[in-house]
Amino acid sequence: MESGETKTLLTTSSGENRNKWDFQPPDKDSFTPMYYQIESQLLEMIQSGKLRPGDLLPSEGELSRMCGVSRMTSRQALQGLKTKGFVTRRRGQGSIVNQPRVEKDILHLSGFSAEMRALGMSATSRVLEQDTVPASVEAAAQLGIETGEEVLLLRRLRLADGLPVAVEIAQIPLKRFPGIETMDFNSRSLYHTLREKFGIRVSRADEILEARSATRAEAKLLGMQFRASVLAISRTLWSADGLPVETAHSVYRGDRYRAIIRIPATDME
Repeated sequence: MESGETKTLLTTSSGENRNKWDFQPPDKDSFTPMYYQIESQLLEMIQSGKLRPGDLLPSEGELSRMCGVSRMTSRQALQGLKTKGFVTRRRGQGSIVNQPRVEKDILHLSGFSAEMRALGMSATSRVLEQDTVPASVEAAAQLGIETGEEVLLLRRLRLADGLPVAVEIAQIPLKRFPGIETMDFNSRSLYHTLREKFGIRVSRADEILEARSATRAEAKLLGMQFRASVLAISRTLWSADGLPVETAHSVYRGDRYRAIIRIPATDME
């Protein structure tokens, strides 16, 4: 390649030039398809940090010339990364590296802040609404209280490394947790507060997961397109003494969050 072409290829969205495109030529005699060999090399660059969120990948034509393969092979490699959620194809721009997805093991109960710490990410919250409201019929049934009894309604935007991941609405019975409505949940964890201030030990959570499209309000808060895919999780949290502690509904960006289920093996035939 000419030096001018190289400079164009190495320019990222941040305006930096870095020598990233050090491809090993695909082995044409291998049983592994050539497109997958190229896809694997690009994926290693993403996972190692050589390619960062927002960086632009080579175009199909550029990738073809660098690797000595057809445009169809290059297209398959880029499409594989898009299908797995590692890149986004944008008209007029090309393939751009996505923010890494947040993974949740739904068989392991932990709060959002703890999940982010385990993934090496910084968790923050922005309170959108914090108020004392009468419990609806549905919320009262979930919390084991009378309809109309006061609950804390806490609506927050949850962020991972400063980027919006979820919108969460939680309701807490005030009779069991007096004074919780006055606390600043912009800077403190709800579950840490329940544990340290009120002595709550959680035993389990009942959750319902549902894939759906984002509403206009959700899309605006999460910085995504209207009707883009989201994962909605409805949860009731139970304490060790057998009482419901919280009912909550969370909506997660489908492109930045995925649920992982690890199922222990039993008798399989």
